[in-house]
Amino acid sequence: MEPAAIIETINITKKYGSQTAVRDLSFQVEEGEVFSFLGPNGAGKTTTILMLLGLTTPSS
Repeated sequence: MEPAAIIETINITKKYGSQTAVRDLSFQVEEGEVFSFLGPNGAGKTTTILMLLGLTTPSS
């Protein structure tokens, strides 16, 4: 039996006005997996976490 995906996003995008913070992000985290967000400042890490927590809504 394959582990279940406990987090999954499919093509989420977040825009602030004309600025795109996250574009077409898709990933899944399976049960028991360790996952991290790595990237430079302004890459959309915090925005992605805010969307996952429901503190901001995706634009699409």
